[in-house]
Amino acid sequence: MSAPIQKSAARTKAAIQVVTANRLDDGVVVYLDPAGGWTERLGAAAPLEGPEALEAGLAAGKKAETDRAVVESYAIDVARDGGGLRALRLRERIRAEGPTIHPELWRPTGA
Repeated sequence: MSAPIQKSAARTKAAIQVVTANRLDDGVVVYLDPAGGWTERLGAAAPLEGPEALEAGLAAGKKAETDRAVVESYAIDVARDGGGLRALRLRERIRAEGPTIHPELWRPTGA
């Protein structure tokens, strides 16, 4: 009999989530903050723990979409990391921190 398959932490439902979206006027990644506004910093996002908090956060995201402040709001799984928040999925870490390239290798495009 084979060993049971272990799920990775990123594929299981996290106890903490935040709502993310893109700001409509410039496309920048933003996160719902504790005051109900939007911040560009994942560490300043409102951590949502429990189904009621998540439901309220998602409702705030949908209202911001209706108000044309953001587009495509959704919840992401996060973990507490050294007093801040860290996205669990690589895609969300890239959205929060930028491309996965060493700074010395980065070259600006265009003129």
